[in-house]
Amino acid sequence: MTAETETKTEATATGSCCSPSGSCHDASADVQLGSVTTVYQVTGMTCGHCEGAVTAEVSQIPGVTSVKAVASTGQVTVVSDAPLDVEAVRAAVDEAGYELTGQV
Repeated sequence: MTAETETKTEATATGSCCSPSGSCHDASADVQLGSVTTVYQVTGMTCGHCEGAVTAEVSQIPGVTSVKAVASTGQVTVVSDAPLDVEAVRAAVDEAGYELTGQV
């Protein structure tokens, strides 16, 4: 173990407010443990309504815990319990009226 690793382990063991990574921020707010984050590229989204339609459809896929669609970039970030079948995501995006062109 390095001195840095020993210090972090020691701090965690003594009840420090810091996470095991040494950050004083609540890591669970940013990253869900045991989850998979995948970014997809979608064409055709132009506004907030588009973002909402894609988010609503993709959110219905079993195992999906979070969806963030951004029309300006065409990117849809999906957090799920396990890797998703890309064809299920493609079908959901298609149902919303848009086209999945790939993963980023």
